[in-house]
Amino acid sequence: MQTVAAVTMVRDDAFFLKAWLRHYGEMFGRENCYIVNHGRGDEVAKLAEGCNIIGIPGDPHKNFDVKRWGLLNNITGGLRRYYRHVIVGDVDELVVVDPDAGGNLLDFLQNAPEGRVYTPVGLEVIHRIDVEDQVIDDAILGPRRHVRPAPHYSKPCIISAPVKIARGGHFTQYAKLHTPDQLYLMHLKFCDFGAYVGVMDHRNQVTEEVNASVKEASIGRHWFAEARGEDRDVFEEFAKLEMQDGFDMKPLRRKMQRSFTARGDTGFYQFDRPDHGTQYVLPERFNGVI
Repeated sequence: MQTVAAVTMVRDDAFFLKAWLRHYGEMFGRENCYIVNHGRGDEVAKLAEGCNIIGIPGDPHKNFDVKRWGLLNNITGGLRRYYRHVIVGDVDELVVVDPDAGGNLLDFLQNAPEGRVYTPVGLEVIHRIDVEDQVIDDAILGPRRHVRPAPHYSKPCIISAPVKIARGGHFTQYAKLHTPDQLYLMHLKFCDFGAYVGVMDHRNQVTEEVNASVKEASIGRHWFAEARGEDRDVFEEFAKLEMQDGFDMKPLRRKMQRSFTARGDTGFYQFDRPDHGTQYVLPERFNGVI
């Protein structure tokens, strides 16, 4: 039985897809990467050559995220019968192992018990445009060293148990919280100002074509032009986050464990997701990990 498959869905996000392919494709082998090509884009197909590409129609439609996660749920459930672990998430979300732990993510998963759902601590990589002027040509971590805690992206994304995943990938119907010290989920949405502007322009265009309200589309408000705000203002605000000494995420994991509980009567489980208002500088050992 193969160790791990990685699954995502993408539509034209070349910047993030390249990072996803470098990370998972090189580590797991492209033959173990599954990409849903929403809209059957030529660029996605070319970049993802050698991966398992599933082309689907790109016609604008409402309830986009509900349909998307219904598809990803079923793909994950099927692949779980052929792989010990399946990693599923958005194309701008990458799971990494702290280099201090020794080995990489594949090494970790080769030794990780099955029949579980693993939830890495979410960290949002932020582009501090006031102090970071290096262009990202390849590696992201190194040119970008600042992160902020992102409980919203502490997602139960490594699956080896028969569970249902909620829309957005934020919750599963799994009653235990496994959040190993060495695991992190790096959310890359804000890792580069230029890339952010390009992606947001595209997402605003998609929602305009759908012609639905935020509620009807069942997708984040940030996809809509009226909720976008000024891009540069968003990035300038990062400098105001309270800088923390060191890099100790154990208190965040303890808070996740203490608040872990059933999500009403939905069958899903959750933990508190506060806005910490803080930032950290990644240790140099993370340089080049993504």
